[in-house]
Amino acid sequence: MSRSVFGRILITTGALLLMGALSLYLYNRYDADRAATASVEAEEKLADAMTSAVGSEYDLTIEETGDGETYSVISLNVDDDSYIGILSIPSFGLVLPVLSEWSYAGLKNSPARYTGSASAGNLVICAHNYERHFGNIKNLSIGASITFTEVTGTVYEYEVLEIETLQPTAISEMITGDWDLTLFTCTTSGQARVVVRCMLIS
Repeated sequence: MSRSVFGRILITTGALLLMGALSLYLYNRYDADRAATASVEAEEKLADAMTSAVGSEYDLTIEETGDGETYSVISLNVDDDSYIGILSIPSFGLVLPVLSEWSYAGLKNSPARYTGSASAGNLVICAHNYERHFGNIKNLSIGASITFTEVTGTVYEYEVLEIETLQPTAISEMITGDWDLTLFTCTTSGQARVVVRCMLIS
């Protein structure tokens, strides 16, 4: 093979790789923007529903912890989706609806409850690392304020105490411990989880 032919092959391969990288970047940007729009629209509808909801509209489920204790989860249905409340992270100007149950499809639009509840003091919330979801929680400061408003209107105020990185297989470590609120998401590479631990202050 001549040098000129080999050179053209290298240039063509490089161009294809660049096009592939650009396409992936543009898709990720589109997906993040779509998710941000979806969560804003859902939060607005949920806030309206919370304002007008009456007792008979709430759903109550009872779940069990690993040590046999039970806790209640209160949710409200909006447009065929079930939510437990609204999460606010003032450091990033985020106000996000929180789905009552996590699923891969649901996380494409909003953060979701992974386990626990605010009233039981063991709430764990997960989200994708989209910029307008949990993409920046690794940059939260210790002592930062986070607020969760339950669909009933009860407000829980938390303070960030610790930020750690866990392996994806460390599920037990993720959901146990003396933490009132835990937020987690994937790292950019997807090889680990960024975990934010919070204490209830009000």
